[in-house]
Amino acid sequence: MAHGKFVSYLRVSTDRQSKSGLGLEAQREAVTQYLNGGNWDLVEEVVEVESGRKNHRPELEKAIRLCNALDATLVVAKFDRLSRDAHFLLGLQKSGVKFVAADNPDANELTVGILAIVAENEARAISKRTKDALAAAKARGQVLGAYSKDDKTKFVGRTGTREDCLKAVEGKKAKADETAQKMRQFIEDCGMSPDATAKALARFLTERGVQTPSGRSTVWQATTVQRLKARW
Repeated sequence: MAHGKFVSYLRVSTDRQSKSGLGLEAQREAVTQYLNGGNWDLVEEVVEVESGRKNHRPELEKAIRLCNALDATLVVAKFDRLSRDAHFLLGLQKSGVKFVAADNPDANELTVGILAIVAENEARAISKRTKDALAAAKARGQVLGAYSKDDKTKFVGRTGTREDCLKAVEGKKAKADETAQKMRQFIEDCGMSPDATAKALARFLTERGVQTPSGRSTVWQATTVQRLKARW
């Protein structure tokens, strides 16, 4: 039986289908049957009119933002409502969003899991090549390490060059900026103005059970919102 929060994603390929309800009602019924019983909350239904061959879909991106913010599971009637493209499904899995198909609840593990294993093997191969390259550099006498965060002239014993360290810092900053922009979009999707006071936004996000950027709490403080807004 289904448990927790869910966001349903319904997709049809033509505007005519959207207006007539053809396809949508069948998908909605399939989702309803999957959720029948258990302890669940369907927090949002998102409908999109777009071909399954196209991977850029604003409404699906909105559904994913909702799932990530509310720690909800994306539910579809059939897997082809998401995409017929294997790379797209693997990217969806990497995004961290939980998703399930009503017609085959195990498909997310049986199908996408296989793709994930293939990707994982490739990641291992890349990791091995990187380690081999570092070992070869060390054997040539190249000094490997990183620089102190507080003192850029101080070298500390950690694998990686100064450039690697700086790239890591930039990567973290880019990730934080991306998270902030997604949260701003989520706030707009919910009909709240991002220009509202930090206190009002903190209350708004807390009431909806949205996880803070650290992922350790759903209770927002005004200072947390202020740090988020500073990246908008």
